Amino acid sequence: MTPAVIGRMSAGTLPGLAGKVVFNTGAARGIGHAMSHAFVRHGARLMLLDVDQTALGKARDALQAQFPAAEIEMCVASIADDRAVERSVAATIERFGRIDILLNNAGISMNKPSLDVTPEEWRQTIDIDLSGVFYCSQAAARRMVGQGGGVILSTASMFGLVSAARRAAYCASKAAVVSLCKTLAVEWAEHNIRVNAICPGYIRTALVDDLIARGALDEGVIERRTPLGRLGTPEEVAEMALFLASDAAAYITGHAMVADGGFTANGF
Repeated sequence: MTPAVIGRMSAGTLPGLAGKVVFNTGAARGIGHAMSHAFVRHGARLMLLDVDQTALGKARDALQAQFPAAEIEMCVASIADDRAVERSVAATIERFGRIDILLNNAGISMNKPSLDVTPEEWRQTIDIDLSGVFYCSQAAARRMVGQGGGVILSTASMFGLVSAARRAAYCASKAAVVSLCKTLAVEWAEHNIRVNAICPGYIRTALVDDLIARGALDEGVIERRTPLGRLGTPEEVAEMALFLASDAAAYITGHAMVADGGFTANGF
């Protein structure tokens, strides 16, 4: 089955995004890069963060070439390093004066039989997929409190809502991200900070393509199991982020929004 729209989305008009400062982690590729494109298309100013300096530089250059007037900066850091996160957030404030929207996209996969997962692999998954989300959210929220509010969107997974074999560390961390978002949404609502989770299903990214190539995932099985009959695109996930970050979603907080082609609804 072919999606109606595969490539870059056309110009949109969601309210309240133009001029906003967006701090985007995991921005070098995949969903993170698609979100960068979507938000700069709406006139946002971007601080891009990734641990891969070369890939991040290429991503930034590609965006700047397509949007020459856009304000796009970058910083290289691991979100698992709380001090590096603080420095990156401080650099964003120094450059732009504020952070309006935090996009927690950075993360890793862990697809391995649970009996074979090493303590190091477990710690790495939790450090990046969960602790890193908290470090970034806390650092950004401390600035958002003083400026009167903001939006935090964390990319979790449909496997934060349902379980799957061979993904113990991944499912545990993503379920915790969903719970963390709900907790922060309740706690920070008094500061006008909205916090939501985005829960993608199988999305056509380099990471998923690598898992398919290594035989860790069976693309045909996924497509047959998904009611819409295909994997999603990073651009489709980015459109969710645009909506949740915009004024059109001003009354939505503490929500986990799923984009999985019907995968988790399909009990059979």
